Amino acid sequence: MTENTQQQTAATPELPTQYAPAEVEGPLYERWVERGYFEADEKSDKPPYTIVIPPPNVTGSLHLGHAFEHTLIDALTRRKRMQGYETLWQPGMDHAGIATQNVVERELAKEGKSRHDLGREAFVERVWQWKAESGGQISGQMRRLGDGVAWSRERFTMDEGLSQAVQTIFKKLYDDELIYRAERIINWCPRCLTAISDIEVEYQDDDGELVSIRYGEGDAEIVVATTRAETMLGDTAVAVHPDDERYQHLIGTEIELPLTGRRIPVVADTHVDPAFGTGAVKVTPAHDPNDFEIGQRHSLPSIAVMDEHAVITVHGPFQGLDRLEARSAIVAALRAEGRIVAEKRPYTHSVGHCSRCKTTIEPRLSMQWWVKVGPLAKAAGDAVRDGKVKIHPQEMEKRYFDWVDNLHDWCISRQLWWGHRIPVWYGPNGEVVCVGPDEEPPAGEGWHQDTDVLDTWFSSGLWPFSTLGWPEQTESLAKFYPNSVLVTGYDILFFWVARMMMFGLYAMDGTPPFHTIALHGMVRDQNGKKMSKSFGNVVNPLDWMDEYGSDAVRFTLANGANPGVDVPIGEDWVKASRNFANKIWNATRFALMNGATIEGELPPAERLSATDRWILSRLNKTVAQVDAFYEDYQFAKLSDALYHFAWDEVFDWYVELSKTTFFAGGEQAKVSGRVLGEVLDVMLRLLHPIVPFVTEALWTTLTGRESLVIAEWPTDSGFRDDAAEAEIENLQKVVTEVRRFRADQGLQPGQKVPARLELDGTPLAAHEAAIRQLLRLQPEGEGFAATASLPVAGATVSLDLSGTIDVAAERKRLAKDLAAAEKEKAQAEAKLGNEAFLAKAPDNVVDKIRTRLAKADEDIARIQAQLERLPQG
Repeated sequence: MTENTQQQTAATPELPTQYAPAEVEGPLYERWVERGYFEADEKSDKPPYTIVIPPPNVTGSLHLGHAFEHTLIDALTRRKRMQGYETLWQPGMDHAGIATQNVVERELAKEGKSRHDLGREAFVERVWQWKAESGGQISGQMRRLGDGVAWSRERFTMDEGLSQAVQTIFKKLYDDELIYRAERIINWCPRCLTAISDIEVEYQDDDGELVSIRYGEGDAEIVVATTRAETMLGDTAVAVHPDDERYQHLIGTEIELPLTGRRIPVVADTHVDPAFGTGAVKVTPAHDPNDFEIGQRHSLPSIAVMDEHAVITVHGPFQGLDRLEARSAIVAALRAEGRIVAEKRPYTHSVGHCSRCKTTIEPRLSMQWWVKVGPLAKAAGDAVRDGKVKIHPQEMEKRYFDWVDNLHDWCISRQLWWGHRIPVWYGPNGEVVCVGPDEEPPAGEGWHQDTDVLDTWFSSGLWPFSTLGWPEQTESLAKFYPNSVLVTGYDILFFWVARMMMFGLYAMDGTPPFHTIALHGMVRDQNGKKMSKSFGNVVNPLDWMDEYGSDAVRFTLANGANPGVDVPIGEDWVKASRNFANKIWNATRFALMNGATIEGELPPAERLSATDRWILSRLNKTVAQVDAFYEDYQFAKLSDALYHFAWDEVFDWYVELSKTTFFAGGEQAKVSGRVLGEVLDVMLRLLHPIVPFVTEALWTTLTGRESLVIAEWPTDSGFRDDAAEAEIENLQKVVTEVRRFRADQGLQPGQKVPARLELDGTPLAAHEAAIRQLLRLQPEGEGFAATASLPVAGATVSLDLSGTIDVAAERKRLAKDLAAAEKEKAQAEAKLGNEAFLAKAPDNVVDKIRTRLAKADEDIARIQAQLERLPQG
């Protein structure tokens, strides 16, 4: 099945009686790192396999989303490493501009200081100090999870090399006229005091107010409605649709703007929906993106009425008020003048919030730096359309195209101190100079650098190639670019993936940053609810690792990972995965105690029992199945296939069926020991990428070899034995049916029962000893009188239950159960026969009743069969 070239050590240690993850995981991981298993050699002649880590924030700690994503990436890279690829899992962290600056500013606030007290240079130095002392704790947590990253290559988006890459691409984009500076409406956070991009705005339904205000007087009167009355101070027009007959006499005239003493024009614009509200809208070009566009079309002035803290700046009675205070005061003033036509409270509407601090966003006119995304986005879309890049699952392509095909220019400047400062200098006479990494900035009196920094996503958009040394043409870049696959959540398809596609194609001469984008869902709680501190359902994966082991957490996450679909997870599922790890440990320990070995060649098929041939046939089919699932990123299916093969087929059937052989000893016991060793060897290799710790401990004990990390991945040898599989399937039918009958009769699992097995002339005759052992069946002996006979799979099992159960009590119990089932059936039939009920009931309710009826029919048939099988008397 595989040929492992590692040297076997002289001694094979015994396994402890119990698996203790806390004692195994840490030392194993440090050994892997010390031996350099996860490092990647750019000079190697092996084919490359590259995945970059979605860089976690330097401020962050490991949450379940990280653990989920890292488990999938680690599984992919471990398998490829075992397959002989030069595998690079590139680690690193993001400088997280807004989040990190907020953390350090909060620390300063505890000292009674602000960043302005320190000054820019000293503040930035303070952030670097914080990073050295407190940042990056997630790196240690990644080790706990078992992440097989190339630690020697760890990068940071603010390190020297990546900073050079940022400056290089900014200069290139600027020179190609794809970066420009312009005054436009941006999303402004009054708490973080910076612009943020559209995709960093979270919308939620808030309870506000909708106020209808009368502008003008008499025949020159128009009613407009707004949820932000404070912005009326900046209105410079009222817009109506050019075809709206109600307002034809007003188009081109001016009307009075209440409270301001100003008169504003009425303009005709097709943006206005005449059927919505009064068909007239107030136009505030400095505080609304749609109004800004109307203002541009009609050459309207833009009047800013708020500062960066969302405090009113317009001279008058409202100056100095916060926007919410001003809103109430302005509505009160309008009410006093008789200008309020209608008020609705609460008025639920969608409101944008800063994704980081949850403050309500304020649209604001501001001078900012922008990327002209048109040609970049087209290239990013074409790369997927032309098949250069595959998106998995394919149905996610539509979301990708909806984004890149409708992408607006990207605001890349942020009003922060922590980040990549924009490499543009302004001169005393209006000069503007963009400086590349190898150029000296202009010097002399009056020259100064732009104070803004770049959006964090600008630097992380370079991640697939900047981490490999770009703009230098390094050996690593030549070896590992493009990346093989990007594994990330669908929730950052727009934040990050589209940015990398645009920058990768632009910087690398049309070569996309990766061949495949494998999208996964989000981790949710066991009820499918989003995890949130406000819901009280957030889980710290480290707590689960402490309690159940990292393998249990990893297996639980992988077992729920269907492509592009959200993943529910609960502690009970982690416990079940812990039980699986324990089962693997205990079964392997039993196997080793009973002669399981990989020594010597696997015996030829003619020397193998049907049971041996069956498990080897099933093993090869599992190898092929797991490989297919990996290639399709079907982690849930491959985990489920491995679980059932290991637990059901190997441990519950093969090991149990082989016990009689092992206990008997002799040549056949040696043959089965070699087969069991082969099965465990391959099974542990298959499981290793998902559960690396327990499999490493077991495999090195079984084989005496160095490490599973560098072992060869199993391959399908092509061995199949359909006849053996059919034979063992019939054996399983016999055992399962008799076990069910025993349970129905109330027999304890270990209770022995006299039985006659009629197996002559069937392949099952060779398995009589194993069948008797599994079913606790004694020889029939003298006085044997069959009270029940079970024909199944061409064999007949006759049992003598006299003296083992209280027949009268069992009849009474079954009669009670039968009556309950018949009552359930009658109730279900009555509802399904009621036409009035069927006409009103929802489909799901009717389906449930049909299911209940089918279940009742099954129960009735089962109980009646049990009654018939009971001894008479």
